Amino acid sequence: MATAAATCVRVASPFIDAPLRTPCHVISARRGARRAGLAVSAAAAAGGGSPPTVLVTGAGGRTGQIVYKKLKERAGQFVGRGLVRTEESKGKIGGGDNVFIGDITDPESIASAIEGIDALIILTSAVPKMKPGFDPSKGGRPEFYFEEGSYPEQVDWIGQKNQIDAAKSIDVKHIVLVGSMGGTDINHPLNKLGNGNILVWKRKAEQYLADSGLPYTIIRAGGLQDKDGGLRELIVGKDDEILKTETKTIAREDVAEVCIQHVLISLHGETLMALLFEEAKFKAFDLASKPEGEGTPTTDFRALFALVNSRF
Repeated sequence: MATAAATCVRVASPFIDAPLRTPCHVISARRGARRAGLAVSAAAAAGGGSPPTVLVTGAGGRTGQIVYKKLKERAGQFVGRGLVRTEESKGKIGGGDNVFIGDITDPESIASAIEGIDALIILTSAVPKMKPGFDPSKGGRPEFYFEEGSYPEQVDWIGQKNQIDAAKSIDVKHIVLVGSMGGTDINHPLNKLGNGNILVWKRKAEQYLADSGLPYTIIRAGGLQDKDGGLRELIVGKDDEILKTETKTIAREDVAEVCIQHVLISLHGETLMALLFEEAKFKAFDLASKPEGEGTPTTDFRALFALVNSRF
């Protein structure tokens, strides 16, 4: 993995009068000369062959739907596939032969979706549900639970391990795994939801991927927001340093674009963009953005990825 020297920057916080000192591990990327990789088609990278096939799992989720849509919109660069759990989710993203139904906790049920792919974007995650009967007018906090068969250990550890193993069996060229910030803190509130220790199991899957020998990118996103993407300056960091700042959220659309850009750069790098390929593989980083209107919207993803120097 290529490395880049980390630098300290000062970011003006919208919440306090004095500048907020951003930790040394937190780095932002400003506008660059070009949007990395977008001018290069997969067919050109392959010498006129077919575009690479990219599977996004968890394609029925809110972020997964955006990634799948972006893949389909770039049909000249990718053959997009989606993996969902139910027929309802399949219909939600348009159905079709490229949308597979499977259970990630059952390796056999995802084999057909994995077969023949060049890259894998993992967006599966256990989702806690609120226990019925909560009345916010009475104060207190809601309680959460996980449905049977959908605990974080089953979904975020076993399910993700199954996907990594299946991808490794066919020598996939790149895996992007989207997780969450907060994994360095065993007492993080997310771990207490439904007593699921969700960040613990996510972290275990991340380590398994890092040890797999496959080219990978691990993206630990901040608080996800349902906002338009492409409007903010993105920030990368490591070891949850971003959580100590006021800039710890990110639009789902921006996370989706970072996923696409990593796959785009990594798959093209072997032929036309070797330098970019080195900047995209074997990296793990936290991801957030500055508030809209503060800083310059990120368009140069090569520059953004070059700032990352951590493998895990």
